Amino acid sequence: MEQTTKSILMIEPVAFGFNAETAVNNYFQNNTGDVQNKALAEFKGMVKKLEANGVEVIVVKDTLKPHTPDSIFPNNWISFHENGTVGLYPMFAINRRNERREDVFDILEEKGFILDEIIDYTEAEDENIFLEGTGSIILDRVNRIAYAAISPRTDEELFIEFCEDFEYTPIIFHSYQTVNNERMLIYHTNVMMCIADTFAVICLDSIDDKKEKKNVVETIKNSGKEIISISEKQMHSFAGNMLQVKGNKGNILVMSESAYKSLSSEQIQSIEKYCPIVSVDITEIETNGGGSARCMMAEIFLPKEKI
Repeated sequence: MEQTTKSILMIEPVAFGFNAETAVNNYFQNNTGDVQNKALAEFKGMVKKLEANGVEVIVVKDTLKPHTPDSIFPNNWISFHENGTVGLYPMFAINRRNERREDVFDILEEKGFILDEIIDYTEAEDENIFLEGTGSIILDRVNRIAYAAISPRTDEELFIEFCEDFEYTPIIFHSYQTVNNERMLIYHTNVMMCIADTFAVICLDSIDDKKEKKNVVETIKNSGKEIISISEKQMHSFAGNMLQVKGNKGNILVMSESAYKSLSSEQIQSIEKYCPIVSVDITEIETNGGGSARCMMAEIFLPKEKI
């Protein structure tokens, strides 16, 4: 059991843009007009940088029909696990549900990955119940702990069901950001925390309830990880939306340039004690999509056929 993988799935955008359906509770989004060409250049730059560091990137191109402006964020609809199980998740925005594609399974099997079982939670959409994959759920795979900040996109009961199905201990809390002087629930857990192998980057300022905060802190510390705390302002630069993956020289922490620029030299040193940072310029994707580097990568932990 490992916390990191060298294989990730990324979806190449063909019609990326601001999604009004998700903007109702994603306060990170801003509409700057037609950005497909810029987003595609940023996407390709990120893939190139990951591959240069030895990460296996499986790129699947999006389709023009149906129109899926957020397809660049596949981690919300699918997760891949080391026992060959795949999770499929119910999504809040109706126009995001078309992102789920069965041909992705065929592509992965052609690459030698073994898919044994699909656990499908998508029927929950009929009841307006949502759990958006590893956007909603942050997994400590080694210690079998799952963290979730409850929100309109992260249902508590369905999260607990996920934990029972995949054998994780649930850690439940509420996370807020200030929007127009009001405390609003953060739409996804993965914008405020990242669990790596030996450390965690987290915006503790966003957890208003003292008991919930104490429980999160104690759980992370008891799992043997150092807490690297970020501010709410840094979180708004996507400093919580990072992912540790395996490169050809060991683990690397992938984040956006805006996230990297928001960090202090002390925070950077704290991270680099454990692994190098790889930052990517995805400004247009972040601004319009309201998601960052972590959202763009669906980790593939599936077993591979022995050749």
